[in-house]
Amino acid sequence: MRDLIQRAWRAIEDFGSVRALLLLPQMQNTRIMPSSESAHETARKLRRQQTTAEQILWRHLRARRICNVKFRRQFPIGAYFADFCSIERRLVVEIDGEQHADSSHDDDVRSSFLGSCGYRVLRFWNHEVLANTENVLDRIEEFLISDSRKS
Repeated sequence: MRDLIQRAWRAIEDFGSVRALLLLPQMQNTRIMPSSESAHETARKLRRQQTTAEQILWRHLRARRICNVKFRRQFPIGAYFADFCSIERRLVVEIDGEQHADSSHDDDVRSSFLGSCGYRVLRFWNHEVLANTENVLDRIEEFLISDSRKS
């Protein structure tokens, strides 16, 4: 598993994120999750220090409140921690703060990695969640409904 992750990162660095997806098709159905205690401790710390936008969205995503889909908070996938993740639906919901405005390339690499692991990524800005929570929830629900029709 570690070798597969290293190959993925090398491919992303050498060829870019889109090409890396083509080079690593065997990762499509792989569930990559660190097993170290430090990853679990980091996830716990992130859950305790969530932003206001994450708190608001979690109130609506927890306990299968949207489309009866289970979400997890700060779920470790590879070297990343997904803000919200539905394993059964292979969906990651990311809430981006202002620090992400300057790091769109990093977000693209992260999204490509998550995509190579079989996850789809929905991204929202903090201010979107704070100012228009219902619209964000509607978009997540629409995605889940349209995705269930494809299955």
